[in-house]
Amino acid sequence: MNGLDYVVLIATILAIPLYGLWRTRGRETLGHYLKGDHSIRWGTIGLSVLATQAGPITFLSMPGQAYESGIGFIQNYFGQPFALITVCAIFVPIFQRLKVYTAYEYLGQRFDQKTRLLGAFLFLIQRGLAAGITVYAPAIILSALLGWRLNLTIWLAGGLVIAYTAFGGTKIVSITQRYQILIIFVGMALAFAIAVHRLPDELSFSNALSIAGKMGKLQAVDFSFDADKRYTFWSGIFGGFFLALSYFGADQSQVQRYLAGGSLTASRFGLLFNSVVKVPMQFGILLLGAMVFLFYQFEEPPIYFNQPAYQRAVALGHGAELSQLQTQFDDVFARKRAALTSASRDDLLKLDTEARAIRDKAKTVLERAGASPKSKDSDYVFITFVLQHLPHGVVGLLIAVILCATMSATAATLNALGSTSAVDFYRPLVRPTAPDHHYVVATQVLTIAWGLFAIGVASFANLVENLIEAGNILGSIFYGSILGLFLVAFFLRSVRGSAVFFAALLAQTLVLIMFSTLSISYLWYNLIGCAAVIVFSLVLQRTVFARA
Repeated sequence: MNGLDYVVLIATILAIPLYGLWRTRGRETLGHYLKGDHSIRWGTIGLSVLATQAGPITFLSMPGQAYESGIGFIQNYFGQPFALITVCAIFVPIFQRLKVYTAYEYLGQRFDQKTRLLGAFLFLIQRGLAAGITVYAPAIILSALLGWRLNLTIWLAGGLVIAYTAFGGTKIVSITQRYQILIIFVGMALAFAIAVHRLPDELSFSNALSIAGKMGKLQAVDFSFDADKRYTFWSGIFGGFFLALSYFGADQSQVQRYLAGGSLTASRFGLLFNSVVKVPMQFGILLLGAMVFLFYQFEEPPIYFNQPAYQRAVALGHGAELSQLQTQFDDVFARKRAALTSASRDDLLKLDTEARAIRDKAKTVLERAGASPKSKDSDYVFITFVLQHLPHGVVGLLIAVILCATMSATAATLNALGSTSAVDFYRPLVRPTAPDHHYVVATQVLTIAWGLFAIGVASFANLVENLIEAGNILGSIFYGSILGLFLVAFFLRSVRGSAVFFAALLAQTLVLIMFSTLSISYLWYNLIGCAAVIVFSLVLQRTVFARA
């Protein structure tokens, strides 16, 4: 990065929060702080909901996911449009009619206080940890490749967000997200255009797609019924449906986004906007990863994208071994590049497998040297492409995109964590009769506390999964049980609080046991957890709690 990149970066990440602070200046009631006002319309809600999902992990890890495994990850989102329509039809009218601040207030009204606290607690645990991952994801990669100190990068990613989110509440989150997601769209579109432009002049776009297809990068759908496969059409439709239904219907970080402004019509239009835009956006990001993969079939990639880790291994005395692997890698790359336009699919896949095997050996050397990184090498693919092959100015914009995504997703999460802590725990359990302004201050303090917690998690994180998968795995472990609470509340009117409370505890225990002992796709845990709450609550209500 040069001076121009830093000017673009600093101007972008500071201008949007400062504008948001100007727009939200003035004293607020609790209602305005938690929901905003009627100036928040459906377009802002739609972009805010989209921005909350599109965290830094999406833009750092997803292109690398496509580079390594192809675009099959898109199946993860196949159930989302149907889930959003369901949320519009069932969840939104109930939340708006009851004028709740958090989704878990409804559980208290429908069941009892302990069930409300359980739903809120499961949300706080899952989202509090997820906030740490959201901050950690860009920090570990940017610090490695740009030479920034890790803790300084974590505070850069999280400190500014804590300040403006605590001060401005829901309205500032919605306003800043609107502009942050627009910056993200512009940056990713530029990256895609440059990746395609940097392909050889004699290679048409259709021929480029043909090569990517031959090398297995464009298989978007797998109709296999193998439950051990992480991404299939069926896991995406069913598991993805329940993951999205719980995320949009029972996760306060999303509920607070579409309840902003207080209009039923605006909430519904904002969610329906996402049902149309989300899958094409994710497909575009994955296709960008496939284009980066194609680019590196003509321009030799590093044997290991995380070059700081590679150089540490060299410094620790493993240079000769790595140099030998580099020579083998160069030979395979040259043979593969010469065969790209003429070889058969099987021949290309065989050469690609050889290259992967050499890269795996390099990773083994790094692990043996004690220089193994904290995340998968695929998480470094896109940012390496940005730093090494994009023009200055655009590099600064793409780094700003990653930090804007961090700020956007973290702000929504902290806003929801602070609100849930204040409304569902502090107000009913600590100060039930305090004046309105007291709760605003309490929410601000709790938002800051959760921000510091997220920074603490980020400072001690040690991820072993691909970052985009780590966030979804964490959500899938808890989301099913939370969703089950709401579905029982909506549709099983005979079930009472004690039955559903213990059913949720049993279901969550079951999911944790299965996750630690089985190898099935994590998406299925959303369905399993939800179904377990429903079944257990019916059984408990008719047996143990029949008299209730």
